[in-house]
Amino acid sequence: MTNPVQLHQTNASPVVRRSGESLADILERVLDKGVVIAGDVVVNLLDIELLTLKVRLLIASADTARSMGIDWWMNDPFYSSHGAELERENKELRERLDRLERMLPSAASNGSNS
Repeated sequence: MTNPVQLHQTNASPVVRRSGESLADILERVLDKGVVIAGDVVVNLLDIELLTLKVRLLIASADTARSMGIDWWMNDPFYSSHGAELERENKELRERLDRLERMLPSAASNGSNS
């Protein structure tokens, strides 16, 4: 049961409002509109920057995020069901590139400096 709280206004009759919204209402509003939390943490010692943390947090539903142009989870191999296949293909391409680079003569053996 919610206890109503009376608010008094100077030129009107008392206004009654509920002392809180349900968690479901708040969650629905947050996911529908989205919430952005941003902050930076910098650790300095004697004017030398040791650590910088840049935090950007967006809380929204997937549909709201997609409507804002944010859909990285759809193409990120870590979150994709094809992640293992992409990792294998990436490894094969790196090995192929290493073989091709070994086949090329080095710039030092040609005597040319670029």
